[in-house]
Amino acid sequence: MKSTRQCSRTSCSRPAAATLTYVYADSTVVVGQLAADAEPHSYDLCSHHADRFSAPRGWDVVHIHQDFVDAGPTPDDLDALARAVREAGRPRPSQQPPAPLASEPRRGHLRVVSGDA
Repeated sequence: MKSTRQCSRTSCSRPAAATLTYVYADSTVVVGQLAADAEPHSYDLCSHHADRFSAPRGWDVVHIHQDFVDAGPTPDDLDALARAVREAGRPRPSQQPPAPLASEPRRGHLRVVSGDA
């Protein structure tokens, strides 16, 4: 299921739609489709910030894909979410420890006395 990552820009809470990566050896900034997994040296940007990104002076910007649109959840994502919600809401059988018998050794200051005494 796709995670909902947010834009890396400070105080932006929009969903991420693109990934920005710096290629330091070539002085290039690459802005492309949202990566499948979050990378430690990449930045996720919303469509607003991806379209308006400017590179440092002297750097080239490469836009791999121009339409930064969040496709939203797929039917498989929604099905997996519904299954997870159903599973979380299912009552669990209670697991209570069995009552101790009179023949068992004493535990602490309490003990079980049988009714035959």
